[in-house]
Amino acid sequence: MVSNSMLLLGVSTVTFIAAASAAKSWTLSANNWALLALTLLLYTIGNLIMLRLIRDMGMGIALSLSGIVQLVAVNLVAVAIFGERLTLQQSIGLAMGLTSVVLILWPR
Repeated sequence: MVSNSMLLLGVSTVTFIAAASAAKSWTLSANNWALLALTLLLYTIGNLIMLRLIRDMGMGIALSLSGIVQLVAVNLVAVAIFGERLTLQQSIGLAMGLTSVVLILWPR
């Protein structure tokens, strides 16, 4: 169950990152409705995957892990693809997010 859940977490993260990238691209376009439709479709798929994760892992762990993993992944995409820059404070926040993932997944 754990490995299947981690796979689903990865798929949902990729889906949400694709949705966020499509949303960013839509904001930079001249209101391209196809990009908006793609954004909505990807967010819907990501949320359907999250429903399964909530059932398998529990709401607290599934949503916490998803939120933190997406936080880090979205910032990597923002910096690498869209040329955004992180402040020192934001970088420290990301490091704290990674630390929280480690603590959440730490074996008992």
